[in-house]
Amino acid sequence: MTSVDPGLTGQTVELLQQLIRNACVNDGAPGSGEESRNAELLTGHLDGLELTSYEPLPGRRSLLVSLPGTDPDAPTVLLMGHTDVVPVSPDDWREDPFGGELIDGEVWGRGAVDMLNLTASMAVAVRELHRRGRPLRGTLKFLAVADEEAGGTWGADWITANAWDDVACDYVLTENGGIPAPMASGPKLVMTVAEKGIGWRRITVRGTPGHGSMPYGADNALVLAAEVVRRLQAYSPRAVVGELWRGLVDAMALPDQQRDALLDPGRLRDALTTMDPKLARYCHAMTHTTFSPNVIRGGDKTNIIPDRVELEVDIRTLPGVTSEDVDAMLAEALGDLAERVELSPVVKERPASASAVGTPMWDTLARRARAAHPDAEVLPWMLVGGTDAAFFRRRGVPSYGAGLFSAKASLQEFQSRFHGHDERIDVDSLGLSTQLWLDVAEDLLA
Repeated sequence: MTSVDPGLTGQTVELLQQLIRNACVNDGAPGSGEESRNAELLTGHLDGLELTSYEPLPGRRSLLVSLPGTDPDAPTVLLMGHTDVVPVSPDDWREDPFGGELIDGEVWGRGAVDMLNLTASMAVAVRELHRRGRPLRGTLKFLAVADEEAGGTWGADWITANAWDDVACDYVLTENGGIPAPMASGPKLVMTVAEKGIGWRRITVRGTPGHGSMPYGADNALVLAAEVVRRLQAYSPRAVVGELWRGLVDAMALPDQQRDALLDPGRLRDALTTMDPKLARYCHAMTHTTFSPNVIRGGDKTNIIPDRVELEVDIRTLPGVTSEDVDAMLAEALGDLAERVELSPVVKERPASASAVGTPMWDTLARRARAAHPDAEVLPWMLVGGTDAAFFRRRGVPSYGAGLFSAKASLQEFQSRFHGHDERIDVDSLGLSTQLWLDVAEDLLA
């Protein structure tokens, strides 16, 4: 079993609480985030180490620290955690979302799961390795980045484009993996090796202004936008059965009839209706390019028929799906309305990405995961959201979503806390993740 240092766990708890309380909320606007607050906090925590800052826009600060190795032929590992969090609806929370309170063995607050828990544990592990004073053969880097929650434009994307030599490495570890998942074939630990791409679109719908007292036959952009949303909600492209999906279906150990249906692109969507709804939501996303209309803007006044409405659609693409494919899918979904709307990107697009298993890093993660959960098998996993790992994978760097978590929250419950209400993480998981980074350094870099 994995041995955890209670003192280091306590440091991770305290640092996580402070990161949460800094409330670096990224709403997608260039001037939001103010990650400089968390960068300053981490600078103080890592006092005595050589630090480099990147601030392409005021307040959007990222931080890099490096523990240089003694052997230039030994690998370089980059631990990467983001310091921003998504907006929150505080009235719907049981606790203050920016209180960072420790309640019944759990730290509560926005970012506790996504991903300030890992960012804090990485910083604590790096400081501990520095404190021990034993030089490593390989180099360990820690990158605390801004703007992950809005596509990485002012964080990892900017840094990899403008300061690649600083962050060049052989492996990247970031969010999120090491999550226990009991399955019919036995307990599993999911470790992320792939993620979907991002093809977000802004759909502009135009109409004709007029007086709100005479709506009959009006060319109301809002009414047209409502039909656009309805068609997007009803649309689902054909399922794609990939290797990671086959591995997950095998792990479920389902009856042959259900298994065959889930592996048949023509029957998969209907087969999802027989599953637990939370699991089915993930399974659908893993096998389909998805379209989720999440933002609408339009209208000026109650008595004016709107002539312009904007929709923002979260589109997550499967491997092999191009920008042109996304536009073609939207045209198929909208049918005769496709000619009535204008499409534009919301953020820079990026394709789906994946890293191979069987590398020395993967072997280390699997071995350390089994030490923490001896009865569990490590299952390669696709993240249906996006992470900054994509910017490193496109440069050929094997990148994994890692971490180690206790079994105190089910996989479905854990996933529901991403961007959800009452986000929280248990202290045992904080200790396990902190120890994982120390163990990776011991295995690959010492």
